[in-house]
Amino acid sequence: MRALAVAFALLSGAAYGQALAPFQIEDGEIRASLTGQPGDPARGRAIVGERQKGLCLLCHKGPFPETPFQGDLAPTLNGVGARLSEGALRLRMVDGANVNPQTIMPAYYRVDGLTRVAPALRGKPLLNAQEIEDVVAYLLTLKDGDAPGRLK
Repeated sequence: MRALAVAFALLSGAAYGQALAPFQIEDGEIRASLTGQPGDPARGRAIVGERQKGLCLLCHKGPFPETPFQGDLAPTLNGVGARLSEGALRLRMVDGANVNPQTIMPAYYRVDGLTRVAPALRGKPLLNAQEIEDVVAYLLTLKDGDAPGRLK
């Protein structure tokens, strides 16, 4: 598969005050970090588990025994770090429509070409580049399908 260079120059809005980081999609992955910095799995776990920010548990079930009413519309997060590479996880977080054009997963790091976006969120990514890296770092820790998902 040929490399697809994607460079965004659109402003991410007042929430982040900077342009979206450029990235390259190659063979179904974004291999390079959006920030050049490693993600923090503890911060990533907090984002995944929070219903107001990440919203992940609305559709996914995961290793969050303290969180009731987890979703079943999407694959479980249990074991996702063993199923998908870091780059594949990053691409799904940035914009899962690159993997599956019919996905119901929101594009967490895209601002253009979207429909049905609340006025307050227009022009702003759902997560900034570091938050994407934090979530990816956490998801990579989920290697065992039965793991409780608590960080030590």
